Amino acid sequence: MYSDKVMDHFENPRNVGEIENASGIGTVGNAKCGDIMRIYLDIDEEGIIQDCKFKTFGCGAAVATSSMATELVKGKSIEEAMKVTNQAVMEALDGLPPVKVHCSLLAEEAIHAALWDYAQKNGIQIEGLAQPKSDIHEEESGEEY
Repeated sequence: MYSDKVMDHFENPRNVGEIENASGIGTVGNAKCGDIMRIYLDIDEEGIIQDCKFKTFGCGAAVATSSMATELVKGKSIEEAMKVTNQAVMEALDGLPPVKVHCSLLAEEAIHAALWDYAQKNGIQIEGLAQPKSDIHEEESGEEY
């Protein structure tokens, strides 16, 4: 059912925890399935993500997608992080079962929410970034749970 990469990131999640005085914090969730994801970013003066951590309450797929998302943005520029989509997270994990695709959407939205928080704190605009939704509904993702 789950790929070896999903199981590895679930059993050995990378970058778990919080960043004190984070540059940006993004929290998103899905009330229907109960998953809640929080991403912390430490962004330097050049706009490079020096560190990224997460805390997730949810299923194994939610933990795995959070872990992979942090790996995909760490060391990247803000512009590169904006390109990390739910599809990219799923591909990096060698896929997810259809009923768990929403977890990858949460990961993408949590990154965007953290970047939005960073932009708000610094009075800047990030091209292509819209104000995030805190509750991701299946109607928006087109997926069923």
